[in-house]
Amino acid sequence: MSKVRKQTWRFDQPIYLGATGTVVGPLEARGPLSASFDKCYEHLNCGQKSWTEAERALLRRSISFCLAKAGKAEGDIDLFLAGDLMDQTVTSNFIARESRIPFLGMFGACSTSMETLATGAMLVDSGFADNVLCAVSSHNATAERQFRYPTEYGGPTKLTQTFTVTGAGAALLTKEPGKVKVKEATIGRVIDWGINDAANLGTAMAPAAADTIWTHFQDTGRTPDDYDLVVTGDLSAVGSPILDEILLEKGLDISSVHQDCGTMIYTSDQPVSAGGSGCACSAVVTYGYLFNRLAEGSLKRVLVVATGALLNSSTPKEKDTIPCIAHAVLLESAKEG
Repeated sequence: MSKVRKQTWRFDQPIYLGATGTVVGPLEARGPLSASFDKCYEHLNCGQKSWTEAERALLRRSISFCLAKAGKAEGDIDLFLAGDLMDQTVTSNFIARESRIPFLGMFGACSTSMETLATGAMLVDSGFADNVLCAVSSHNATAERQFRYPTEYGGPTKLTQTFTVTGAGAALLTKEPGKVKVKEATIGRVIDWGINDAANLGTAMAPAAADTIWTHFQDTGRTPDDYDLVVTGDLSAVGSPILDEILLEKGLDISSVHQDCGTMIYTSDQPVSAGGSGCACSAVVTYGYLFNRLAEGSLKRVLVVATGALLNSSTPKEKDTIPCIAHAVLLESAKEG
């Protein structure tokens, strides 16, 4: 691995997404990307007796799909990197307890999908692991209960509020040749522009996304024309135009290639306020829809910038502002032509 200027890692060894697994809930199953997911649950409880067990079922199934498609058993995996939104990443911890794979629990809020992928690629490139499993999950009912109100409460939502995606995504990193390459990662800085409204996370996270994207282009010397897509994690319909405006003021126009996972996963008439969020938002879109298009060669180069609001359930009550972060991973199609 080589370091490109200050914040970007370039992987010197060929590293591939050997396989992925994606599982979603009922609302995501009715969205425009449903055909790209491995399993869509019809009910929010995913056949379990509690919301927390439902989220574990999502993560467990996504990993099963990923390993089965890769032809790997749990014993073939050197490291398991995972995270979620629950206190002390409890969903990931309990799944790691079942798998018995050496485990690194990670937390970057909704940026955890690319945090695990970047870290895993670094470990494979350095030779410390041959096969690394990266996975994240989120569930609307568990996240709403922890950060806002239980779903049964039926409280009103603001138009700026995002909707936690119910789902889980897993990816296997390996040096064994595959259809999608992991080429680079740009590690973000914590940015806080003084937003203290937990119902407006898109606005809070946009500056962090802008900082990471700007840094990536400065580090690599590329322009947006070199990419098919620059995809942000969950800025939503509120944060996405703010991101574009911040970068435009700096002389960088990404509007022609920018899309956001939070607006891609749902249709405009679904009851999700400003759009999707949560660890699973960027994960299921990347490991489902984007992975499939890269594998077939209809996309050649995609920069995935997962965004995260680094708050907990107490900080909004204490009127603290919201520190945010974004991590970017560059994915390229291995298909020739």
